[in-house]
Order: sequence, then structure tokens, then C-alpha cells
Amino acid sequence: MIEIKGLKQYEIDVRGVDIHVAEAGEGPMVLFVHGFPESWYSWRHQIAAVSAAGYRAVAMDVRGYGTSYAPKAIDEYRLVHLAGDCVGVVQALGEDSSVIVGHDWGSPIASAAASFRPDIFKGIALLSVPYTPRGDGKPSDFFRSLGGEEEFYIEYFQEPGRAEAEISQNPSKWLEGFYFTASGDAPAIIGDEGSMGFVSPGGELQDRFKFPKDSLPWLTPDDLDFYTKQFERSGFTGPLNRYRCVDFDWSDLRMYHEAPLTQPSLFIGGEKDGPTIWGAGSISRFSSTLPNLINSVILPSVGHWIQQEDPDSTNSLLLDFFHSFNFGQ
Repeated sequence: MIEIKGLKQYEIDVRGVDIHVAEAGEGPMVLFVHGFPESWYSWRHQIAAVSAAGYRAVAMDVRGYGTSYAPKAIDEYRLVHLAGDCVGVVQALGEDSSVIVGHDWGSPIASAAASFRPDIFKGIALLSVPYTPRGDGKPSDFFRSLGGEEEFYIEYFQEPGRAEAEISQNPSKWLEGFYFTASGDAPAIIGDEGSMGFVSPGGELQDRFKFPKDSLPWLTPDDLDFYTKQFERSGFTGPLNRYRCVDFDWSDLRMYHEAPLTQPSLFIGGEKDGPTIWGAGSISRFSSTLPNLINSVILPSVGHWIQQEDPDSTNSLLLDFFHSFNFGQ
């Protein structure tokens, strides 16, 4: 496991909500927000590099993960609540501004936080999932339309308990398969094998998982063990409830319909990353949706776990981004 100089971990009270954070360094604050199914730990390489470069690097466990607040009600995982947690973390740590960096579900969480509080979040970097403003169609209808005879994975996640039952068979093996199959190291789909993003009738998501033959540099046995133990503690229901709030979010964000993000912004995608590939239309609209976009980069041969698969490029792009608009100067 990577050594991070000066790393501290603790829980903070965010107006009655406990959020676990890991932080290192001193200087202007950078808040990292992870996705599914991950942890603050997915930002370990960035915490090390960003703190060494003179910033206060803070990675939170999103509610439902690790030892952070994990309510039972599905609607407690709406973007308005998760974005509120981001605002609360910044304020609870005594800061009045931050750059926010999000990956996977952390990207729309970061986008919502930046939309709600541009006075706090002075810049935004999004990994894997491009910024997509609220549109006309209800998300659940769109996801249902994607599968045809199969189910798109977000639709598969909608029924409470269904995905949880699949994962509970062998959480460590499920995580390993999910991580590897979505990575740039997974073998290409052959013939009619089908994508891991879709579930055949009566099947399970893991039916199409592939597994590495050897340890991966970005996913060692120690790394997998860390994630597994985190989910043994927290379970998967809270993280999966995020998917179950997509229609709540669509209603909540009505006032932000087609709204751009006006802060300086950065997008980093992976050449082999599903959400980056599916998000090509959103990326093509960046000139209007991210009018102060500093850079948009697609990393070659990289899959979904961008900041872990290619930490050096990710770190370099992030630091260049911070310097480009003199954040904290």
C-alpha cells in the first residue's frame, strides 16, 4: 500500500452527519469525491501528489461508505444531500473555498455541489463521467430504453435487495471482477459475449465479469483487501441507493435545467472507459456546458479507474489545472 506522508483519518460532524475523511498537506484545499464501489482510498495516489505540491488534500468517504453516515432511507442519498455533505466538509474543516474533484458518481456529486455553491467551489475536475446538465427526460426511462431485451446495469440496481443478494455471495470476488472488467486491462469483448454493463434476462451482473490472471499494479491483493474490508463494515445498500435516487435528482434539479458550470473546469476520461465512451455526446457539448473548460483529455488505454490505472497522468493534469487558474495564489 502506498505511503502518504502526514496522512490523517478521522470523522467530522457535518451538521449532525458524521463523514469520514482522509487528509494530508497544508495549503489551499482540494476535496476528492469517490464513486461506486470505492472509498477515499481510491484517491491515495492523488492525496500523496497533491499534498506534496502544497495543497491540503482531503478525500471523503461518501455517505453510505466506510464509517461515514449510512442512513437506511433511499431518498437520503439524493444529490442534494451528498452535495450538502461536500459543502459541510469544507466548512467543518475551517475552509471557505476549495477545488472539488469527482470520479464516477463523485462526478455528478461534485457537479451538483459546484452548481449549488460556486462561492465555495472555485474549480471543478471531473473524471470518467462528463458533466451532463439536467435534461427533459426522466433518467429511469432513459436507462430502461438502453437495454432492449437485457437490462442496463443502473436499471438492474433499482430494485432494493436484488444487487445486494448477488454481491453477498462473495463480496471480494465480486469487487475484483467488477474492478477488472471495467478496467483498461480487461480483454476485449469477443463475438456475442456481451458488455458487463448489461444483464441478460434472469441473469446477474457478474455473469460477464472477467478476472485478472496476475496481480495488477493498480489493484494489488492489499488494495482489494482494503476495499473488501470497507464493504464488510458498511455493506452495499447505501452505495446502491445512490442509483435509486436518479429520478429524485431529476425532480430536485429542476431549477438547474440545462444550466452550465461556470467555474474553471477539467475533464479526464479513459479511452476504454464505458461512461466516457457513452458520454461522447456530453463531451461534445462542453463548449456550452463548461464554458470555462481548461482542458479535456482522454487517456489512452485507460479504463474506468482512471486515477488508479494512470495516477501519474492524472496527477500531472490535476496539478496543471490548479496552476492554470492560480488556485490558492
